[in-house]
Formats: sequence, C-alpha cells, structure tokens
Amino acid sequence: MARRGFRVERLPGSAAIAMLTFVLLYVPIVILVVFSFNAGASQAQWEGFSLEWYAAAFGNRQVQEVSIRSLWLAAVAAGIATVLAVFAALGTTRVGRFPGQTLIYALINQPLMVPEIVTGIALLILVAAVKVQTGYTGMGYLVLAHTAFCIPFAYLPVRARLETLDPALEAAAADLYAGPFQAFRHVTLPLLVPGIVAGFMLGFVISLDTVVITEFVKSAGQDTLPTYMLGQLRRTTTPEMNAIATLFLLLSVLIVTAFFILTRVRGR
Repeated sequence: MARRGFRVERLPGSAAIAMLTFVLLYVPIVILVVFSFNAGASQAQWEGFSLEWYAAAFGNRQVQEVSIRSLWLAAVAAGIATVLAVFAALGTTRVGRFPGQTLIYALINQPLMVPEIVTGIALLILVAAVKVQTGYTGMGYLVLAHTAFCIPFAYLPVRARLETLDPALEAAAADLYAGPFQAFRHVTLPLLVPGIVAGFMLGFVISLDTVVITEFVKSAGQDTLPTYMLGQLRRTTTPEMNAIATLFLLLSVLIVTAFFILTRVRGR
C-alpha cells in the first residue's frame, strides 16, 4: 500500500486556524475602512454612508502639512538609503571572501534584528548630545535617523538582485576593454535597476510608517503623519482618523504591490 505524503490541510483544525489568522489580520482593517465612510461620529454604530470625513481630512491644513512632510522625509531618506545600500551590496557581493565579511553583513542588517525602541533611544541620546553642542534643531536629524533605519530594507532587494546577476557579464565587458566604471554603468547598473527601485519603494514605506524613531528624534513642529495621528488619537477618536488611515493604507498597499511586482523581475 503506497504511503501518502504529508499535507498540511489534512491536519485537524488547519482550516479553522487559517481562517482565524485571516480574521485577526484583516477584520480590524476592514472595520477601520468601513467606518471611515460613516455619516456619524460613532466608531461603533453605522449611521449611513458619507464622504464628509474624507472632505474634512483633505480640508485640514495640519493634515496637509504633516502629509507633505512625511512624503518629503520618506523620499529623501529612502533615496539616500538606497544609494548607500547599492554601494554596500556591491561591497559585499562583488568581492572575494575577506575577514569580517559576515560581521559587516550583520551590522548592515542591525536595524532588522534590534527592537525599534532600542534604536530610537540610541538615536535620541545621540541627537540630544548633538543638539546641545550645535544648537541645531532642524529636519536633518529625522533624515539621518530614517536613512539609518531604511538602509537594511533597501539593501536586501539590491543584494538579492546582484546575487542573481551573472558575473560573466561584467567579465565580458572587461574583455571588451570596458573599465570598471564603464562596466558598472553600462552592464551592472541597468540590470540592477529593478532591485534599486524595489529597495527605494520598500525604504519609502518603512520611513512613511515608522512612529517610534520619529517620536524620539523629532523636535517641536516636526510631526509626521503617523505621529500626528497618534497625538490626535490620544485626545479623541473620530472617523476623520479612519479616513486618514485608509488613505495612508491605500498608499502603502500600492507601493508594496509595486515592490512585489518588481521583485518578480529578478528571475527574468
């Protein structure tokens, strides 16, 4: 009698566990989105369909200000982090083995392994010391903090893309008398573009979403959209926050979807 192979769906309760997982993941999000269209201010009782909370969010000048600041900060931090990630990926994949290579890889990915609260406190201590010495309280601290936090997220897709590229292509360029820079510009970089774009988008979403690091590092008047929403939720909860969160969710979903589409190019 032939033995049947192991299949997860045959385990008792596997379907129920899978359904419970999806419920826990998505039901709260569905409730948030649904009540963003509620005509009343209640978060528990449906009072009819309305777009008034979206109109209120779009008409709120403070929301506009923190949204622009969040998008600017995410774009700048993700851009810098992606450039640094490209150099880091080249330095860890296009060289031979050397002592300390594993340590360097671990250090680059440090923000992925250390709790965000630890990174936030460390940055707070550093920023506070610099502020005392220089008196500077501008957005530069947030840019540097978000850049440092985004580097490993940008690094992973860039490195993954590099590892799929055949080094023989660069060797062939060298055989055709291309210098290192020419080989990188005309061969490696064009093939690396999907990984670079994916790394930028992933870093952008991470920067856009982070609350802990921003809360620790920002100065007065430097709220981003997540920290602004956190402050508003401490006072009162209205469907306007649901509307803002829904728009925020939509933007994140679009960017992450584009990221996954681009990462599929790696195998082509």
